[in-house]
Amino acid sequence: MEVNSINSINAAVLAKMFLNGAKNLESKKEWINELNVFPVPDGDTGTNMTMTIMSAAKEVSAIENPDMASIAKAVSSGSLRGARGNSGVILSQLFRGFTKVIGKEQEVTVPVLCAAFQKAVETAYKAVMKPKEGTILTVARGAADKAAELAEETDDLVYFLDEVIKEAELVLKKTPDMLPVLKQAGVVDSGGQGLVVILQGTLDALLGKEIDYTIQADSSAAVRKITKETEEEIKFGYCTEFIIVLNKPLTDDGEHRYKAFLESIGDSIVVVADDEIVKTHVHTNDPGLAIQEALKHGSLSKIKIDNMREEHQERLIKDAQKLAAKQQKQKEEEAEHAPHKDIGFIAVSAGDGLSEVFKGLGADYMIEGGQTMNPSTEDILNAVNKVNADHVFVLPNNKNIILAANQAAALSEDKKVHVIPTKTIPQGITALINFIPEQTAQENETRMTQEIQNVKTGQVTYAVRDTVIDDKEIRQGDYMGIGDKTILSAGRDLEAVTLEMTESMIDDDSAIVSIYYGEEASKEGADAIAEKILEKHGDLEAEVQYGGQPIYYYLLSVE
Repeated sequence: MEVNSINSINAAVLAKMFLNGAKNLESKKEWINELNVFPVPDGDTGTNMTMTIMSAAKEVSAIENPDMASIAKAVSSGSLRGARGNSGVILSQLFRGFTKVIGKEQEVTVPVLCAAFQKAVETAYKAVMKPKEGTILTVARGAADKAAELAEETDDLVYFLDEVIKEAELVLKKTPDMLPVLKQAGVVDSGGQGLVVILQGTLDALLGKEIDYTIQADSSAAVRKITKETEEEIKFGYCTEFIIVLNKPLTDDGEHRYKAFLESIGDSIVVVADDEIVKTHVHTNDPGLAIQEALKHGSLSKIKIDNMREEHQERLIKDAQKLAAKQQKQKEEEAEHAPHKDIGFIAVSAGDGLSEVFKGLGADYMIEGGQTMNPSTEDILNAVNKVNADHVFVLPNNKNIILAANQAAALSEDKKVHVIPTKTIPQGITALINFIPEQTAQENETRMTQEIQNVKTGQVTYAVRDTVIDDKEIRQGDYMGIGDKTILSAGRDLEAVTLEMTESMIDDDSAIVSIYYGEEASKEGADAIAEKILEKHGDLEAEVQYGGQPIYYYLLSVE
């Protein structure tokens, strides 16, 4: 089909293009998540970029009669406050630069779009302290360079945007050559892929394609059709599926006992086993019992639990939301009514045990979040506003949250916000330990920032795919010990992997090892690891604490 050339875009069309770009990203977010370099079960670039752009899309869609200025304000403000993770913050800065140009225009032409691309890249690069090539920034710059070249040749926006996208795709394919870690993992940059997906969605809208990208709606439609009568006929309400990564192969007798247990708690049972994994499907009224039994044989992945009684599920969700809202309100009221002080603290934490550690060290306000759930710029800004202090220290405790914290600090109007660049939970704990009340905020910021450099952090989780990183061959389901910069150990034995990781972190200057066990680990397991560390390094101290963190069996620090 031949497409007529388009020489200008009005506000209504631009709004539609932006919303289509957002919807396209939303539809592909899980695929983008899977482009994570490390094969960990919490890749979240697609999620972060989607939540960032959707924050802006909600504001754009709420404009009744859009003009360029109102669209620009909605996109810039919405994405800036909704930004999550490094990829989301960089995306928000791209939008911020882009809208500085289009907000002043009545319509978008090739020269305007070209200038907007240039300003977007300039703004995003300035926002990142140490820009790294082979990332979303490189893809954006490649697109902007191509835009400058094309602006001399054409005034057709369709041809212009199509060629810009082709160049962005070409640069994206080259990102593994710019970042060795991408090449090792066999993936392109996930943030760059997200940007390409957004651009593709905008072009589809410009071409007049009416595409519904909300693919997840269909998958739940059948569940919503369950009537009350059908619900009452369901004997076992939870469809439960997971894969057991075996500690050792199941014997025939062991497999028979496992199936018999499942039959005692449910029906519709499917068990497929080999020497390494067991795929399980069961309908039961207590998924927890199935999971507890499965954990006796190994670690779990690909856990999926669907409530077949949809009405009941919706009631449970509403009750949980009410409880969470009540708890959040109580937490905010406690922070607001606390006595005024000079310096207050906010810490980002996932896991009730870790949150209690931070509170015990003087944290005034906890933000629920971490590797699997990066808080937005607005989440952090709201927390700052709740702390009754002139100076508010923010401990992001994750390298993917630092940019959003810095963005919140820049937006704070009536309080001085100090972001201590803690990349891990142990760094955050060390920062708080080294706070000295008698010193000024600036002196404490300097001291705390220096002290966190002395902390080595290790984290133990499992691999979601096969890969090779730093000459380590990793198989799906392996346990992995991840250090501050790379994967330190991998294998099928959780304790052995943890000890190997810890051993590589200990040196002659080490004095103490702290172990925080997560929600899928036990105190007994952590104690056993601590004992073996002390057997080999009798001059060290070792302490074990409950962390309760998801995804990661153990967090360790060596100081």
